[in-house]
Amino acid sequence: MTKRKTPSEYRIEHDSMGELQVPAAALWGAQTQRAVQNFPVSGRPMPRGFIRALGLVKGAAAEVNAGFGLLPKTVAKAIGEAAAQVAVGEHDAQFPIDVYQTGSGTSSNMNANEVIATLATRAGKAKVHPNDHVNLGQSSNDVIPTAIRVSAQLAVAEDLLPSLKHLRKTIDRRAQSLGKTVKTGRTHLMDAMPLTFGQEFGAWSAQLASAQARIEDALKRLRRLPIGGTAIGTGINADPRFGKAMAKALSSLTGTKFESAADKFEGLASQDDAVELSGQLNALAVALMKIANDLRWMNAGPLAGLGEIELPALQPGSSIMPGKVNPVIAEATCMVCAQVMGHHTAITVAGASGNFQLNVMLPLIANDLLDSIGLLANVMRLLADKSIAGLKVRGDNVASALGRNPILVTALNPIIGYEKAAAIAKRAYKENRPVFDVALEDSGLSAAQLKKLLDPAVLTKGGIHAGGAGGGG
Repeated sequence: MTKRKTPSEYRIEHDSMGELQVPAAALWGAQTQRAVQNFPVSGRPMPRGFIRALGLVKGAAAEVNAGFGLLPKTVAKAIGEAAAQVAVGEHDAQFPIDVYQTGSGTSSNMNANEVIATLATRAGKAKVHPNDHVNLGQSSNDVIPTAIRVSAQLAVAEDLLPSLKHLRKTIDRRAQSLGKTVKTGRTHLMDAMPLTFGQEFGAWSAQLASAQARIEDALKRLRRLPIGGTAIGTGINADPRFGKAMAKALSSLTGTKFESAADKFEGLASQDDAVELSGQLNALAVALMKIANDLRWMNAGPLAGLGEIELPALQPGSSIMPGKVNPVIAEATCMVCAQVMGHHTAITVAGASGNFQLNVMLPLIANDLLDSIGLLANVMRLLADKSIAGLKVRGDNVASALGRNPILVTALNPIIGYEKAAAIAKRAYKENRPVFDVALEDSGLSAAQLKKLLDPAVLTKGGIHAGGAGGGG
């Protein structure tokens, strides 16, 4: 049985649809309350970064409108101060609307308008109206796409890129320290030619460098803000100077470059820039999953697997098997990557869900894009600090496998030919003997020649190490 509220627990608010009860302590008004009642879907409100962006947009708008003489300076000052409080997170509890709401995000825009209007009214001497003052020169249809871009740009610049650079730096440092340690390479998960740990780790770093470059390139388009387009892109009810002035104000407020979109219709009707960034996050997730799985394979065992490295022991690995330790950070990384890939699918569908002049899955794009950025930023630091920084190479296992690797015979191809080299490799496999010993018996080459030709460290440098011709593969 639902408990009946007493008059002291609520107040009466109204909007264009009539009156309704709002919790007495709430800073929001009627439109927010309707959304709370209409969308009890996930119980998850819009993310912190998005609420921050809404506060920044509203504060910038008040400043710009006051500069144009469209808003009294006292009102603008009160709105600016309230919006700044929202931006820094002082009133996050006042933003309860579910992610799965109206596709334009109108409910969240009005939530911000109402909360900021209430705070500004309480702090100032004049009544501040959520639509006429806080939302002046704006529409949900340009505010929400702008907030998506602002929040994602800030999250990438402040969190994701620093974490990505930290991971790369950690990998590069370990690559340098292990640059002379030779191991068995693998293709198809099978033994292949040797390489150094430095070369292997260097490939990871190169993957991440490419991912970083792609993300930075995507930001060039994400920074184009559609604010000033208002309802459908024409800019109705906004000063023609509003868009450019907003981009300048937001750049100043955040210390991050934004610019006014040349075509506001595109910025409202499509979310291709957000989809592009999501695609680059997806590519980063692909790289991270590859790195994490390489670590898991190299760490596997330690007795029955490859056992090439030992990752830091962070926690017991089993509730029944004493002494078991698992590669938990690598596993967490893979799960994050899987979620980011899933988010990209959702964002792709959402991005394709524009009809005529407006995309109608904006809150989903905002939520999933910020979630992907946050997850990747957090897990990359964990992968760097709790896994790669402290891993140890198990030198005896690495050297033993390398010495028995028959694929080293590839270096003899130019001298004895592919078929004779293959026969030596097969015999070495069959008899479980070092390829050097079998080659000494079957190749016709001296021990001194073979020692030079089959030196794994020399083979990591590539090229042809002896004269003659041979096949490749």
